[in-house]
Amino acid sequence: MKSLFSTFFLLFNALAFSQNSSPADYVNPLMGTQSKPSLSNGNTYPAIGLPWGMNIWTPQTGKMGDGWAYTYDADKIRGFKQTHQPSPWMNDYGAFAIMPGVGKLKFKEEDRASWFSHKAEVAKPYFYSVYLADINVTTEFTPTERAAFFKFDFPKTDSAYVVIDALNKGSYIKILPKQKRIIGYTTKYARGKYENFKNYFIVQFDKDFDITTGWKDDQFVNNQLEITSDHAGAVVGFKLKNKESVYAKVASSFISFEQAELNLKREIADRSFDQVKDNAKDVWNKTLGKIEVKGGTDQQMRTFCSSLYRTLFFPQKLYEIDAQNKVKHWSPYNSKILDGKMFAGTGFWDTFRALYPFLNLVYPSINAEMQEGLANAYKEGGFLPEWSSPGYSDIMIGNNSASVVADAYIKGLRGYDIETLWQAVKHGANNEGPIEAVGRKGVEYYNTLGYVPYDVKINENAARTLEYAYDDFSIYQLGKALGKPASEIDIYKKRAYNYKNMFDPETGLMRGKNKDGKFQSPFNPFKWGDAFTEGNSWHYTWSVFQDIDGLTKLMGGQKKFEAKLDEVFSLPPVFDDSYYGSVIHEIREMQIMNMGQYAHGNQPIQHMIYLYNYAGAPYKTQYWARQVMDKLYQATPDGYCGDEDNGQTSAWYVFSALGFYPVTPATDQYVLGAPLFKEVTVHLENGKNITIKAPENSSQNLYVKSLNVNNQPYSKNWLSHKELMKGAVLDFKMSNQPNKERGSQEKDFPYSMSKE
Repeated sequence: MKSLFSTFFLLFNALAFSQNSSPADYVNPLMGTQSKPSLSNGNTYPAIGLPWGMNIWTPQTGKMGDGWAYTYDADKIRGFKQTHQPSPWMNDYGAFAIMPGVGKLKFKEEDRASWFSHKAEVAKPYFYSVYLADINVTTEFTPTERAAFFKFDFPKTDSAYVVIDALNKGSYIKILPKQKRIIGYTTKYARGKYENFKNYFIVQFDKDFDITTGWKDDQFVNNQLEITSDHAGAVVGFKLKNKESVYAKVASSFISFEQAELNLKREIADRSFDQVKDNAKDVWNKTLGKIEVKGGTDQQMRTFCSSLYRTLFFPQKLYEIDAQNKVKHWSPYNSKILDGKMFAGTGFWDTFRALYPFLNLVYPSINAEMQEGLANAYKEGGFLPEWSSPGYSDIMIGNNSASVVADAYIKGLRGYDIETLWQAVKHGANNEGPIEAVGRKGVEYYNTLGYVPYDVKINENAARTLEYAYDDFSIYQLGKALGKPASEIDIYKKRAYNYKNMFDPETGLMRGKNKDGKFQSPFNPFKWGDAFTEGNSWHYTWSVFQDIDGLTKLMGGQKKFEAKLDEVFSLPPVFDDSYYGSVIHEIREMQIMNMGQYAHGNQPIQHMIYLYNYAGAPYKTQYWARQVMDKLYQATPDGYCGDEDNGQTSAWYVFSALGFYPVTPATDQYVLGAPLFKEVTVHLENGKNITIKAPENSSQNLYVKSLNVNNQPYSKNWLSHKELMKGAVLDFKMSNQPNKERGSQEKDFPYSMSKE
């Protein structure tokens, strides 16, 4: 009996572990949701969707139209919203909402809102459920790429109803009682200017309507089943003889009602709620399962899976498949319905750094689609986007589309129109765009003086110069890979050294420079903004991704460079916010993290920890990367230390947990750190595996004693993408003491262009 019991106990635990080890179930979609405008712990919302799907669904606690869609500290849910929002600062486009009710008809969001508790809430990437206390209704939904399936568990009542809210700024609704259906569209968007923008939707119920009424603005419209208004909506009611569920299938299209209908039939059809839910879970497990991690704490596993989940949403598909199985999209660049793929919802200022390199390593096929979308964007709009939401958005700086295009091709992606993209990156590098954030603001100054001056009324000029120089490097690298002649590409190599024009030998930091060649004065290296973007000189000085050796020489050699890196952490978190006139959230997030001037909550400095590898002190990279992973990331509502930003901040964590990071996109190299887990397997799309072993890894054993690659001793501070793609086994020997000799020789340092 004892033996039988023991066998049962072991089998039970094995089964339980198998069930609990589903990667999707390790994800916490609420990670980062305890945020507000003055302090971001992620600025995320629970995103319930499929990887890179056209639509995401989320419970909405904030006011409709408020960028802070869902905040963990909120008490009430106002509706369940289809969203395309990449960031609260960008807000949304094409959104509409659905919300159940019981009793007196209430359609205004304040009136229909219901109390809820996280104790009665289930959030998974593939499924969401919550108990709405004021109406005694549990709402559940599960997604497909362009549709969703809702289930409303109503009590026994003759006054159950569902509200459809097409939001304001121009919307349409039509109730079709015989078909048990509502159709409508929303025209609302937050960024850009568009003609013919509509998100068409269909809501198909499984029960007959007992009540039908439309509403517009703030009043019901009786005896009218079709409404066009600034703010249109509908309410349909049901008489339920028993406690039972009402199901609603919802699909949408940016093309037409007919396409929305097709999307509904293709993606849900006659499948049951549970079948759709199981399929969504399978998709997530397959996608997340490309990286298997073992030998970490439960919290580390959850943080890793939750961060990995955040890397898999943006940009979203903006294309659909028509009745003839042709790929079609509504163009946010010319408002036409056109052939081919299109994506939207990402800012390259954030994501060129780690998110796109991560896709190129683990999910290259989706980025090949995104590259096709970029080629179409250029053909339809005349420039590559730098922030798409869904089209050109006038925010942030740089011309970092060049990096996104170059890194993809250099990392081996093919099957799209690279010649069009080559023309696109050159065009963007030599022209100002129709808005400030497209092309290059200040390009004439940059191309003639070698920098964007401080005193010509172009803001964030030093940051622009540094980013343009790196972008020029990316163009040069792409040109080489394409076999372009020196007469065409050497100018970009020359401009890639323009970073030197911003370096001030007196302070050893980057500094704004006036048109006459003199550095701007007075100069406060702790001043945020002004010559820099969402950071100060201590953050942007390291933005010489292409030539860290050149920067090291400007600073006086490796020892001084290393000391300057150390100083980032040893300085107090002082700041000058006079450019903004108040403490912006990025400043506050740096101040409270107790890491000196290191501001991991924003992008400009996120690569800086890895620069110790260029100074012969990789053990310091290993130490600080672990500190950041342990202290600044948790799978909790306050689990980030700033904006998550479309997968970029999460991609930093995922790369760092693997033990390497892409300091210089548009090259073949990753710079080494130290792995977080005892074992990781990366299943590459080409069928090969990267296996990372570190059996002695622990919270104390965070230093790399030695590394073997494919059973051979390996002393370099970098790994080759090309070699990793062949399949590789990395054997790390870990220790609680730093090995100060390993990687200390210059021959082992990563790439710098001035050493070519």
